[in-house]
Amino acid sequence: MQKLSRWLAKYASWVVIFVAVFTFFVPEVFEWVKGTTQTVILGIIMLTMGLTLTTDDFKILLRRPFDIFIGACAQFIIMPLLAYTLVKVFHLEPALAIGILLVGCCPGGVSSNIMSYLCHGDVAFSVGMTCASTLLAPVMTPLLMKITAGEIIEIDTIGMFLNILIVTIIPVALGSTLNYMFSKRSVFPKLQGMMPGLSVICLACIVGGVISTVHDDLVSRGLALFLWTFAVVLCHNSLGYLLGYMVGKMCKFSTAKKRTVSIEVGMQNAGLATNLATVFFAAQPLSVLPCAISCAWHSISGTILAGIYLKMDAFKVRKNK
Repeated sequence: MQKLSRWLAKYASWVVIFVAVFTFFVPEVFEWVKGTTQTVILGIIMLTMGLTLTTDDFKILLRRPFDIFIGACAQFIIMPLLAYTLVKVFHLEPALAIGILLVGCCPGGVSSNIMSYLCHGDVAFSVGMTCASTLLAPVMTPLLMKITAGEIIEIDTIGMFLNILIVTIIPVALGSTLNYMFSKRSVFPKLQGMMPGLSVICLACIVGGVISTVHDDLVSRGLALFLWTFAVVLCHNSLGYLLGYMVGKMCKFSTAKKRTVSIEVGMQNAGLATNLATVFFAAQPLSVLPCAISCAWHSISGTILAGIYLKMDAFKVRKNK
């Protein structure tokens, strides 16, 4: 099971893409992933994150307040602002606009920690940023949605606050509590080793459910709808990486910290965005499309960016020889 988990984590992007393509041709397979079921699945993803967090991870929030403050500000200013700008530039229809704004207003994605590790970033800083943005999400995400999307559709800020609290904070708190209580037992590390694979399976189920929901719209409107939406997601994600890196540069961060800020800002919790789109904007079914595309693309682009950073390191080593 641990070997399978490592394999799933290694090829997470391709697993998600395979499920998305498969569901497009056989949409009924994932029709069950909707409503409460989808919320529970997202809660499991956040629980897997909590099971890997230790007390030291939370202590980072107190030990490095300046770093975490800069990272949180970058997270909740750059991505919502980029999303709002792209909505205007691309003249997106309301449903797609809501989707990309949701992605922009959500906290950092849980897989960003893995990407920071792969590219020799500051992993402790990455975990701290993810914790901070997740803890702030119940307040910041509804507030930012009210500001950016309030002119498009009425935002249920209280309902969104409670939903994020239930599907993020409570599972993370439960997972970290279990880690604190049982981490010294021999079986617990084995259980932790299976969490990445479980997280990938759950994310794939969410994406499958989304593709099932928007299947008819994708078929009726063809490839153009997908490509147009992907172009927006690509710009949003890529500019997030770039501007995140620039923030680190302006703050005179080390190379490792600059890479971490870049990845943390660019990679969003698109699974949470998908759930919020399904629960609160069911009248606009296409709003989940940018979220679903982001689920798959952020993992792919994060892997690509980590590879680019490693090649930059290798080039510097060859240059100095």
